[in-house]
Amino acid sequence: MSTSPTFGTQLIGQTEKALNAILDRQLAGTGLTEPQWVILTIAVMSGGTIAPASFVGRIADALKISAADARAQIDELTATNLLEKREDDRFAVGVTDTGSELHRRVRADITEITHRLWGDLPADELHRRSRPRHRGRPRQRRASRKLGGQEAATRE
Repeated sequence: MSTSPTFGTQLIGQTEKALNAILDRQLAGTGLTEPQWVILTIAVMSGGTIAPASFVGRIADALKISAADARAQIDELTATNLLEKREDDRFAVGVTDTGSELHRRVRADITEITHRLWGDLPADELHRRSRPRHRGRPRQRRASRKLGGQEAATRE
């Protein structure tokens, strides 16, 4: 009998709580909130410079907030010298050296902790489990078609 937990919503919830606790611990003392960490990460992952309208839209989508609230968050990170508004060849929002260093340090700490937690899992299993779960849906649709619509009939 396997002692591994069954994959499902409970395991996802437990994993999310564990990851949030790790993030909260690493953000403690940095002055960053979790939403600000998300914004800084989006900026860094965008190559360090991003057009303001695109940046605001990505933040609003990621955090499920209004564009006005996203702009206010950008302004807060600009005031703390983690982001800057650049006006070189095009107006853009960029990550400052301070922001890049903070992101690098927190990301490295998180990576080290998660590696200690899950680093002993075989690489092929990590890869298999990291694939999006929606890939099974085409298989489910094919199976449903093979049943000749019986599944739809039983739901009515």
